[in-house]
Amino acid sequence: MSLDQRLVLAIDLGTSGCKCALVTLDGTVHAWAFRSVTLDVQGVTAEQDPAHWWQALMEAAGELLNVDAQRRARVVAVCCSTQTEVTVCVDRAGDPIGRAISWLDARGAPAIARRARGRFGSIEGYGPLKLWQWLRLTGGAPSITGRDSAGHIAYVRDECPEVYEKTHKFLNALDYMNFRLCGRLCATQDSILTAWVTDNRDPHNVRYDARLLRLLGVNAEKLPEIVKSTDVIGTLLPEVAQALGLDPGTVVVAGAVDNSAVAVGAAVDDFETHLYLGTSSWLGAHVPFMKTDIFRKIAAVPCAVAGRYLAMALQSTAGANLSFLRDRILYHPDELASDEEHPEVYEALNRIAARVPPGARGLIYTPWLYGERTPVDNPRLRAGLLNMSLEHSREDIFRAFLEGVALNTRWMLEPFARLIGRNPGVITAVGGGAQSEVWCQIMADVTGQPIRQPESPIQANAIGATFIAGVGIGALSFADLNQLRRIRRVYEPARSLRNLYDEKFGTFKEVHSRLAPLYHRLNAPALP
Repeated sequence: MSLDQRLVLAIDLGTSGCKCALVTLDGTVHAWAFRSVTLDVQGVTAEQDPAHWWQALMEAAGELLNVDAQRRARVVAVCCSTQTEVTVCVDRAGDPIGRAISWLDARGAPAIARRARGRFGSIEGYGPLKLWQWLRLTGGAPSITGRDSAGHIAYVRDECPEVYEKTHKFLNALDYMNFRLCGRLCATQDSILTAWVTDNRDPHNVRYDARLLRLLGVNAEKLPEIVKSTDVIGTLLPEVAQALGLDPGTVVVAGAVDNSAVAVGAAVDDFETHLYLGTSSWLGAHVPFMKTDIFRKIAAVPCAVAGRYLAMALQSTAGANLSFLRDRILYHPDELASDEEHPEVYEALNRIAARVPPGARGLIYTPWLYGERTPVDNPRLRAGLLNMSLEHSREDIFRAFLEGVALNTRWMLEPFARLIGRNPGVITAVGGGAQSEVWCQIMADVTGQPIRQPESPIQANAIGATFIAGVGIGALSFADLNQLRRIRRVYEPARSLRNLYDEKFGTFKEVHSRLAPLYHRLNAPALP
């Protein structure tokens, strides 16, 4: 079968649901289907049901593959890209013990605080010697918020001892989906990363470290073996192959967590920067070194590309601000709501926002619906709409939401550029939000950086997973990928708006400095 005919079943499991795509090895998406998944959030608890992930995968993949037998016969590999910092406790049969702990779950904060603090003093909550050890070996450190894999494991270890004892392996979402596909319990170099128990100094040989395991307090046998993202980890389980109508010999390539897969789909050359605009948002660039800015929560850590690290700066909520606006404000199911569905609400928001003058007539929106990660790691920050008057309308609010995420992105860019040691230059925008011409232009104007929009920005995860599979089966190399990129448009920043957005950016940072103490008090944990 020729390169152009072979297909990869690329699986993209995000927070909002599971997308499956059939993609040729040159990165062309021929078909895709999506099924939503519920996220349950109550206070600091955020969970999903792994059974719902699997059901969504099988339904979406079935929709694609049931079309015709010829299409099924062209599938040569399956590869996943998933949300990360999600923890599934599984027993010896591989069955989940309870629900998965989401990357938004902060119940592990007290447990991590106990492990991170020093005996004779702390820096930003970390004992100096412990922090030095984490940074030297891993390139990062457990988040004091408790929202990463280390926080989840520590929480289970301390607060749910019966679950800890029953747990055979702690898996990330990627690891769990791979197990359901091929029956192998393993983790990739990037899916295990934020357990912060691996020595990452050699990107070709990421391995568990006994000292780090002791710091976290987890038994090594409760963690899966580590493989590379491009490793073929098995073939489809017979029952899965039969359900999907695929050849039982179809290989499963280990794949990557979402940020690594997006980076492969967006830009693989050293220092070439991309911006992902999804439920959350991040800046990323492959670099040839491991490096950390602990105070701004930015790190260059193991990724899917052999011999390289991925520099990352993460914003907790980006597109989530728009879905909040849609689901909780515009069409919230209460007495004011109609029964009509609004499937094209984002297109309408874009058209409306385009009519509003840059600057949103003085409105400022802070997009911290669930705290923030970069450049301040503060779970107590909250979103806010400031400077509203009787002259404003909801049109201005729509524009302010888009500008608020862009202003936060500019804020992230400052320490990110310092970490990679250069101006990022042209930034490739991917993810669902990058489909919006209005938002791409706002990003360019606010950040002052040209924004490159690919032809299929929403498919970056699936395309990245496909490229990883292509490398895994020997059909591609990472050096081939830039030649396969297809660009729709480059948005240049408007010079006429530089002063406007410079001033607004200064005000945005001032709003943070003034309101952060208030949010710290308002959102302090309730005393028992």
